[in-house]
Amino acid sequence: AIIVDKLGVDESEVIESASFTNDLGADSLDTVELIMEFENVFGITIPDDVAEKISTVKDAVEYISQNVQK
Repeated sequence: AIIVDKLGVDESEVIESASFTNDLGADSLDTVELIMEFENVFGITIPDDVAEKISTVKDAVEYISQNVQK
């Protein structure tokens, strides 16, 4: 829902292999806003060097699932 809301894309487009920029049409500002929203919603901090490497839905899911306090 975060990706759908922030990028205005259809939910069916948000698949693991989707690139935020190439497939979902995000620009650099959109990707920064997505990272900030992930941090807010999940209560985590994503370092800049890691954020730069998060380019697909799968990258985001894996990082968040590994770093959210269970």
